[in-house]
Amino acid sequence: MADLASGGVVGAAFGEGFAILHDTVKHVVGQIIMFKSELKRLESTLDGVAPMVREIEELSQALNFPVKETQSLVEQMKKGKELVLKCSKIKRRNWNYCVKAYSYSNKLSKLNKAIEKFCQVNLIVQNTRNGLETLTLVSQNTKIGLKALTGVTQNTGIGLDTLAEVNHNTTIGLETLAEVNHNTRIGLETLAELNQNTTIGLETLADVNYTTRVGLETLAEVNHNTRIGLETLTEVNENKRALNLVLKHVESQNSNMKKKYGTSSCAVPKLRDYIVGFDLHLKELKRELLKEEVSVLIVTALGGCGKTTLVKMLGWDEEIIDIYMGNIFFVNVSKTPNLKVIVQNLFSYNGDECPEFQSDEDAINQLEQLLYQIGQPILLILDDVWPESESLIDKFKFNIPNYKIVVTSRKAFSRFKFRFQLNPLAHEDAMRLFCHSASMQDGSSYILEEDMEKIVRYCGGLPIALEVIGGSLCGQPVEVWQSKVMGWSEGHSIFDSDNEVLARLQKCLDFSADKIILKEYFMDLGSFPEDQRIPATALIDVWTELHESGKNDVHAIANLHELNSRNLASLVMKRKDAEEGSYYYNEEFVTQHDLLRELAIQLSSQKPIIERTRLIVDIRENNLPDWWMKPQLINARLLSISTDEQFSSSWCNDIQAPEVEALILNFRTTNYTLPEFVKNMVKLKVMIVTNYGFFPAELSNFQLLSSLPNLKRIRLEKVSFSSLCNTLVQLRSLKKISLFMCNIGQTFGNSTIQVSDSFPNLMEINIDYCNDLVELPTWLCEFLHLKKLNITNCHKLSELPEEIGKLVNLEELRLRSCTELSELPESTRSLHKLRILDISDCLSIIKLPKHIGELHTLKELHMKECLRLRKQLPSSIIDLKQLRLVVCDEERAKLWEPFEEFFSNLKVMKAKKDINLNWLSKS
Repeated sequence: MADLASGGVVGAAFGEGFAILHDTVKHVVGQIIMFKSELKRLESTLDGVAPMVREIEELSQALNFPVKETQSLVEQMKKGKELVLKCSKIKRRNWNYCVKAYSYSNKLSKLNKAIEKFCQVNLIVQNTRNGLETLTLVSQNTKIGLKALTGVTQNTGIGLDTLAEVNHNTTIGLETLAEVNHNTRIGLETLAELNQNTTIGLETLADVNYTTRVGLETLAEVNHNTRIGLETLTEVNENKRALNLVLKHVESQNSNMKKKYGTSSCAVPKLRDYIVGFDLHLKELKRELLKEEVSVLIVTALGGCGKTTLVKMLGWDEEIIDIYMGNIFFVNVSKTPNLKVIVQNLFSYNGDECPEFQSDEDAINQLEQLLYQIGQPILLILDDVWPESESLIDKFKFNIPNYKIVVTSRKAFSRFKFRFQLNPLAHEDAMRLFCHSASMQDGSSYILEEDMEKIVRYCGGLPIALEVIGGSLCGQPVEVWQSKVMGWSEGHSIFDSDNEVLARLQKCLDFSADKIILKEYFMDLGSFPEDQRIPATALIDVWTELHESGKNDVHAIANLHELNSRNLASLVMKRKDAEEGSYYYNEEFVTQHDLLRELAIQLSSQKPIIERTRLIVDIRENNLPDWWMKPQLINARLLSISTDEQFSSSWCNDIQAPEVEALILNFRTTNYTLPEFVKNMVKLKVMIVTNYGFFPAELSNFQLLSSLPNLKRIRLEKVSFSSLCNTLVQLRSLKKISLFMCNIGQTFGNSTIQVSDSFPNLMEINIDYCNDLVELPTWLCEFLHLKKLNITNCHKLSELPEEIGKLVNLEELRLRSCTELSELPESTRSLHKLRILDISDCLSIIKLPKHIGELHTLKELHMKECLRLRKQLPSSIIDLKQLRLVVCDEERAKLWEPFEEFFSNLKVMKAKKDINLNWLSKS
């Protein structure tokens, strides 16, 4: 390298600095593994520079150019040598190793870019200048040529200088390049004229053309780099657009959440994982439906035959989807349909603003207009239409081309011409479904095939019976199987009525002594309205207080899974990254076949009113049951009251229910008054209040709860808080409150009462899908006994109070899907008992708290899809010695790579991206 260190553009100082840096890099590149990639790139750059420097040196020596033009690069090379030596001395076990490693890596990259920039731009400009000055000596024969060439040279220099800045400002660079190209074309035209004037000019122009070609090649290379920059910018812009779409999608879904959750979503529900014996039925049903003369098609069969499964398959069939171009609407009608709510759901599902209808007739008229606007083939599926709702079908009939209705019902409505009779499963298919439900796929040999044959014949080919009975025998010893076979009648048993189906299913509830509690759990499921999702946490609250008093929720959760495994209920898990052992079921729900719900109600209603331990009351309009109209003593431990949209809250208050421990109130009106007799329920432990209407409801008489000394859990759904927080309610035993889709707004902040004094023993707060919640009040941080704070899917929540650090007993903090939340307060460092922190899908969070390492008991950190969290994690992360699980996405997982060596038992789990909301559909 010594020959590069003398004279001209490079100069002695530059050559010496260049040689020392080059030799130093070559010496250490194989020794420093930590920065091997950065040093390799620097070595490659220096190797590539050498020939160019040698060539420029030869030209510069002749012209004797000054050294000052390279002085800045000389200084950088000296600092580069010192930086490389520092890199060779860094130790992995230093406390600040991560910070230094990150800093040195950035500095090496900047040095490399500086050398590349100097050689790619500065040297090229100087080389061009040398060529032009040489051309000046050659072209003294013509003044016109000199002026023209000087103009071209100046324009070329301007173009190159401008292009050097293109990397920093793409738009300006492109505009400048266009101007340079224009000037270059003018220069070339001028050179063409000079060629005609003089031979010397031609020779000079030849040289100029050569220089110009070099310049054009440089321009081409710059253009290539510009294109790369543009492609990168395009990718960034696409990512930004994708993020904006996600944000808009979340906001859109959230705005419609109140319309979809708790009421019948009109998307075709997902199919079960295992379906057998329906392919031929589906083929025949499609053939009937696609006949031109068919406008209404009735699918009829006994309850439990699989009518709903069949029409779900129809809605997911690719041929049907292609024909109807996605305009397939699925409506679960059920026993007590609400026409206005059904139409509101249809508007909402189609993406239209949902109007408030004055009457059923108004709703139907506006629906007809909506369907006309869609103007494409439309398929409407009306599932589970009861005999008394036959007239409802006519209301949905419109004279619209390519518009068809499919109806499922236990009754074959004879006045409709086109009907499809769904028969029970053939014996072979029934055997396959039974074996699957009883987990007999492995061909367990200890169960006699003869016994299985008898049981399958007993089920009569009904899928619901096969699934429930199979689930009840799953894992049971052979003696239990034989006992069941002996106790049940033999021979073919094609059921003649739903009552017979219920009688057969009831025999599946013969639990062993240690599982008899499951029957109580099962009958509690009848306390919730038909065809509605049951929040898993509502069931857990009821079951824990009724059947597992004094214990935590784990026993109720275990029995919920047991019912699910026996096919007596279906647990729908939304979260794919749900952690084991956290007991967090706020986003899960339970569904149940309507026959099983009927069975639960039937079993609960066998005794007289006064003797029932579980009383389920369904009130239509204001028609109270006869026994309610006179003073009545109720000894039930669970009381469930369901009312419709016509109910006026005109309670008869002569009811005495001193033994009630669980109260479940289901209603549909926009104003709801708690009954006066609630204040006498001195043993009440849990209250579930759910509004199944379309809009939030005003809840009054809330002050009655002050007289309930044992009330521990409250769950409110779709309730407005405008009046509640100004009502002084002392609930000294309350430990858990859950608010789902409630209208909160600034109510908390404007409260005139000291809420923390009202609930002195509160340990858990759940706020979910309360989309008008913008900020938390500071008094929320005064619940010093609080252990769990879950604020999820509140998309307008932008900040947490700094006082949150006062919650010194907090063990779980979940903020998932609060998309506007930008950061966690630094005071979170004071939450020394925190075990679980969940900020997944908080799209606006850009950093973790600087002192997060002070959360010494933190075991789980969930940070999936925090899209703006891209910077290096704080160095205090290494102090999280108890951290065992991090759940994140691919990009966030990379942020943890520099820290993995500091954790011996840490699992970084990469969760799959899942932003769909299909869980909102019926299943």
